[in-house]
Amino acid sequence: MPTRVLTLLVILYVFNFVDRNLLSILLTSIKEDLQVSDTWMGFLMGPGFALFYTTAGIPIARLADRYARRTVMAVGLALWSAATVASGLVRNFGQMAVARVLVGVGEASATPSAHSLISDLFPPTRRASALAIYNMGASIGIFLGLAFGGLLNDSVGWRNAFIIVGLPGLLFALVIRFAIPEPRRGEAEGLEDTGEPPRLREVASHLFAQRSFRHLLAAAGLYSINAYAMTTWPAAFMERVHHLSPGEFGWKLGLVIGVGGAVGALVGGFSADALARRDMRWLMWICGLAGCALVPLLFGFCFSADPTLALWLFLPANFFNQFYAAPSYAVTQGLARLRMRAVASAIILFVINLVGLGLGPQLVGILNDLLQPSFGDEAIRYSLSAMGLFNLWGALHSVLGARTLRAELADVERTE
Repeated sequence: MPTRVLTLLVILYVFNFVDRNLLSILLTSIKEDLQVSDTWMGFLMGPGFALFYTTAGIPIARLADRYARRTVMAVGLALWSAATVASGLVRNFGQMAVARVLVGVGEASATPSAHSLISDLFPPTRRASALAIYNMGASIGIFLGLAFGGLLNDSVGWRNAFIIVGLPGLLFALVIRFAIPEPRRGEAEGLEDTGEPPRLREVASHLFAQRSFRHLLAAAGLYSINAYAMTTWPAAFMERVHHLSPGEFGWKLGLVIGVGGAVGALVGGFSADALARRDMRWLMWICGLAGCALVPLLFGFCFSADPTLALWLFLPANFFNQFYAAPSYAVTQGLARLRMRAVASAIILFVINLVGLGLGPQLVGILNDLLQPSFGDEAIRYSLSAMGLFNLWGALHSVLGARTLRAELADVERTE
């Protein structure tokens, strides 16, 4: 059962990221059609989506901690798929913004519920690996969104691209509802469920009292600023700097981000599990090492004169870009109590998306417009490369958080 459920959850996450990232490959076409600036497109991909995604995430997670998680996910998938279809029917920027808000609200249902299910199906010694496999769905979704989005943009236009991509999710929502069982909470660890989730204030008090969790949130938020910048703006980068059309580079860029990210997510998760058997602090140390390794590779991508070399450098950059996710989620689940797990996941996602998705795409868009008078289309080189500096800051928090991690994980285990 665990393998079947995990497979369906990965497919769910693929749908999540296809619909979310389709916008980036269609960015130039939408911008020209709706007549808006890079700052506003950055808002559409960043704060406009993230604000409602994060705001909806915690109350939806509360439902997942109380009721059947498969139902919460199925309803959310149906909503964001319908909103993706609606994105192809809009006539102005305001309507597009409303459609993307609804995509964000729907997608907020997926990961907290999925993390809670995975934690009930896989024990702590296999949890980072299982979460890494789940997180691999994001990279597959990015690949499919960029690859097929570019081809659809060139062949049938950006509006039809949204409609074609959104419709299958409406059918898969039925699969999620009726093919996923609802395991007993705490089943993987042999723990007894108390039956009633604590209040949100109690969850927040428990988590934020832990020094390792506070540093984990800071690190994850900082890593995610660059992570989201690296998924939302490279398509525009390839068009402006290397003068290629979405149909020419979309599948290549999708392959680089998809394969690099998927392999990175798996290696990060499995390596974290293996190293954590020796010392649980590796769950945070490995995030800091990967965050530092990414920075020179991103600079190479941004300043290479050859598009092929740029993409080759971007491949290992995306490999390290996904390292932080699974270990961070595994630590979060370990520090939370049983009926706190969906909300705990929602809290870290709140920070990752409000800070990362809210700031990453927006900062690049603002910097593009500020630097454009001096550098023209080359401005995006400097804007995108600057985002990598947040990784170094995040690595510092990973090191600091690791100092108290073992003791705080032990405290939670004794309490349960």
